[in-house]
Amino acid sequence: MNYKIIWDNFLEKIKDKISTLSYETWFKDTSLYDIDNGIFRVIVPMSIHKTHLHDKYKDIIDETLSTIYTDYKNIEYFLQDEIMDMKQEEKINNNIHNEINNHFETNLIKKYTFENFVVGNSNRLAHATAVAVAENPGSIYNPLFIYGNSGLGKTHLMHAIGNYITEHSNKKVLYVTSDKFIEDFVGINKKNNSNNLDVIDLFKDKYRNIDVLIIDDIQFLGGTTQSQQEFFHTFNSLYNSNKQIIISSDRSPDDLKKLEDRLKTRFCWGITVDIQPPNFDLRVAIVKKKIAASIIEKNIPEDVIEYIAFNVSGDVRQLEGSINRLLAYSSMMGGCDITVDLAMDALTDYVSKGSYEKDDVHKIQRIVAEYFKISIEDLKSKKRNYNVAFPRQIAMYLCRNCTDESFPKLGIEFGGKDHSTVIHSCDKIERELKVNPELRQIIDILQKEIDSCSKK
Repeated sequence: MNYKIIWDNFLEKIKDKISTLSYETWFKDTSLYDIDNGIFRVIVPMSIHKTHLHDKYKDIIDETLSTIYTDYKNIEYFLQDEIMDMKQEEKINNNIHNEINNHFETNLIKKYTFENFVVGNSNRLAHATAVAVAENPGSIYNPLFIYGNSGLGKTHLMHAIGNYITEHSNKKVLYVTSDKFIEDFVGINKKNNSNNLDVIDLFKDKYRNIDVLIIDDIQFLGGTTQSQQEFFHTFNSLYNSNKQIIISSDRSPDDLKKLEDRLKTRFCWGITVDIQPPNFDLRVAIVKKKIAASIIEKNIPEDVIEYIAFNVSGDVRQLEGSINRLLAYSSMMGGCDITVDLAMDALTDYVSKGSYEKDDVHKIQRIVAEYFKISIEDLKSKKRNYNVAFPRQIAMYLCRNCTDESFPKLGIEFGGKDHSTVIHSCDKIERELKVNPELRQIIDILQKEIDSCSKK
């Protein structure tokens, strides 16, 4: 936009409406600095021009400018020095703004999404809550506090929330660890000792001028009194502005002994959800998901997948590491086929000693499923056809007789069945054994297999 042409046009028109003396005195030495949202900012030679132009000529100026600029709203007058000061202030503000924007990063890891998060009973509530927060940040469940042991998916869920929000809105999201928050805060204190107050504004802008703050491993904030105080004020600022706060920890808020009570109380204002270690079914699903996401040409058989899921029960990272180890081991062995025997050799360091044998319920389920040539998922499913229902009843009977697990616990292990279903299955097999020799033979075979595995 050429401001000089616009203002010259205005001066030509105004010259015809007033006397030559008035024009030469009040208008000739004026110039248009810029137009800001319909407001003309005009440079005048002296302060008296501001008052006189406004009081004496406002109506005629407004009328004339409206004819040559359709979006005209108002006019403001400035001395040349004021314009220079204004330019300098704008330059400083722009520099600060650019510095903040240039240094701001969401820190989100793009590969962590809801689509590749494997959901099971142990993390279903946490996942559903995370999705709800992602769809309505700052509206419900604020703050969201997720806790659980390391490697169970807390960080994945937090990044998934952030990635969803950035993809579906223009909200500003920041993910940091508590260590990074402490590092930034300690940094501004050091610089503040040198009277550099700009960094304080940058710190506050980074952590408070955002829409979503995601802070991981909040337990490490314990023991840092000043950092806790600053986080307290940051939390209050965001919360009072309806900004979403998402926090993770390896323990519940009540167990964060080193954090101030006022912080722990605030962590419970929204919703607190935990993530439990994955059960067998979820571990199988996780292994399959990791394999599907890998660029591999080799086929990994179902029995190998189940072997990994049975034995590597620590966390998701260990499951992923076991797959990588198995593939590398297969490659080192000349690209041989992946079998259970190969997996046993490859994953010696990953398998918890004795964990496979001690998991009696899962062991029995596996033996029964293999005998009847069905999957463990079938045993835990709601399928009622005879080919699945009958083996399920046998498995429940054997689990009850070979372990110390209660009926309710067994119901959970068989896909969340009611304890009465387990009782009914055990009673039915008990009655059938008295009149059905073939069933007795099947039970004996399975019992021997169970005993054999227990001795290994």
